[in-house]
Amino acid sequence: MTYNTSFNENIYSFVNNINTIEGGTHLTGFRRGLGSTLKKYAEDNKMLEKAKVEIKPEDFREGLTAIISVKVLEPQFEGQTKTKLGNTEVIGAVETAVRDALNTYLEEHPNQAKTVIEKVILAAQARHAAQNARLKVQRKSPLAGGGLPGKLADCSSKDPAESELFLVEGDSAGGSAKQGRDRKFQAILPLRGKILNVEKAMDHKVFESDSIVTIFRALGVTIGTEEDPKEANLSKLRYHRIIIMTDADVDGAHIDTLLMTFFFRRMRPIIENGYLYIATPPLYRARTKKGNREEYCWDETHLRRFIDEYAGGNEDAITVQRFKGLGEMNPEQLWETTMDPNNRLLKRVNISDAAEADRIFSMLMGEDVEPRRKFIEENATYATIDT
Repeated sequence: MTYNTSFNENIYSFVNNINTIEGGTHLTGFRRGLGSTLKKYAEDNKMLEKAKVEIKPEDFREGLTAIISVKVLEPQFEGQTKTKLGNTEVIGAVETAVRDALNTYLEEHPNQAKTVIEKVILAAQARHAAQNARLKVQRKSPLAGGGLPGKLADCSSKDPAESELFLVEGDSAGGSAKQGRDRKFQAILPLRGKILNVEKAMDHKVFESDSIVTIFRALGVTIGTEEDPKEANLSKLRYHRIIIMTDADVDGAHIDTLLMTFFFRRMRPIIENGYLYIATPPLYRARTKKGNREEYCWDETHLRRFIDEYAGGNEDAITVQRFKGLGEMNPEQLWETTMDPNNRLLKRVNISDAAEADRIFSMLMGEDVEPRRKFIEENATYATIDT
């Protein structure tokens, strides 16, 4: 186990080398041993007196990455996927092992112990502030009568299975999208600039962000479930297709990444259920100068193919319009190329390896610059546009 400066809990558990993705009694024992040991150490050393907020079990796990691996002679697995350990005797065994080892470590490493407890206190204070901020989100929720965000152009359908929401970069593109859409099933939410990088932000900062609160409200998502007060509650999700639509440039790619980070960290079930997509607007409109052929081209390869096929490879025989942004398209063009279900190209965002995805998001969007620089240097030459 190790602590870091992030705000996420990453605990991976195994039984007889089987990844127990639903947790179980060994995870319960670990959490009990961790929380009780750290709390007792902090109380004995009078370190909680200045906290001024109640310390809860989840505060001890913020910024914690841990692997729990146990051997059980006759494991009993439960849960939907049979990956949740049910043996009750494991709780006490793991709790005792964690408590004994952690007590020894804390006594032998007082400086590190102090740092961990300070992290726990900060987590508790941030949780308290976030709770107040989340209450504001709840009060503004459409479920609480606060209404939908003012800039949301909603669709007429109330069936989430057929409804889709476009998160659009900028008011200009948002205006074209609103005019060009099919109002029956397509909703448009323009976003102003780049949203907060939730990888670096504490909870209360996330829920104080106007852009993020607007997205929560538009989706009908509330915060907190019976199992986890931080988890997004998708029971009233209003759209089963959420489409990120940004300019085909560096800024657009950055906004894509910020939004994907937001969904991965705050509403991961949306990705796991296959509800998140990225639109792929064309880069060019190519036309022969004789005017007998016109096509939208999504990348350089597509454009080259058009030149070879309809102009005999002669670039002077065609005219090319480069779309620098969605706002350059009129509503009809935006519908025809990027929004019409019969013609558009959508990339579905999926998670093939959750642990690797977690590592990549932490590296690319976190505080540590050096691993990010190294990753970019090593992989820049392999970057492609997948259509």
